Amino acid sequence: MEYMLLFTEPATELAKRNDPAEAPAYWGAWSAYCNALAESGIMVSGAGLQPPDTATTVRIRDGKRTLHDGPYAEAKEMLGGFFVINVPDLDAALEWAARSPSSSYGSTEVRPVLPPPAPPTP
Repeated sequence: MEYMLLFTEPATELAKRNDPAEAPAYWGAWSAYCNALAESGIMVSGAGLQPPDTATTVRIRDGKRTLHDGPYAEAKEMLGGFFVINVPDLDAALEWAARSPSSSYGSTEVRPVLPPPAPPTP
């Protein structure tokens, strides 16, 4: 079954990405985690995300499109990236979530991936 792991991080952790003194440890932890996922053969897809200030939120209300710079909601923790993994059950997904670096300083949300809808019958 496929699960999405969503990694949220406080701004202080996201800032480490570009801090010359802290970036090696930050990226080293994530590289180790990514390599473990890849070597296990369970990783379906995933990516890190650019910081929230690069986001644009789109809304359609009464047929009109509005754009809002930044993420949908202000929050202390920000979505930093995601992976889709294919594991036997929720317990296995939770084990992988607990191993993510963000679980120690932010959080890792685990959600089952909705299977694609069945094709229409002719």
